[in-house]
Amino acid sequence: MRSIGSLSEIQSKKGELKAKVDELEKSLHHYRNRNTANQVRNRDHIMGEAVAQIQEVIDYLQTLAAQADILSVKYELESDGGK
Repeated sequence: MRSIGSLSEIQSKKGELKAKVDELEKSLHHYRNRNTANQVRNRDHIMGEAVAQIQEVIDYLQTLAAQADILSVKYELESDGGK
């Protein structure tokens, strides 16, 4: 059977354990902050890619709108020419 240490030994061990808990809490806080920073960077990267793709779609739609305008004018000219 294990004997119980003296009060001073128990208090010393308690102090060591408290210091270890404090160290682990600081470490956990550090890794949570680092993880959050990584998540923000990843989200920013994804949003940047989405913005670039949206800009490509906008450019394409503007090109289509210009082509539609040209075809409309061409159609009107051909329609007027046939009268």
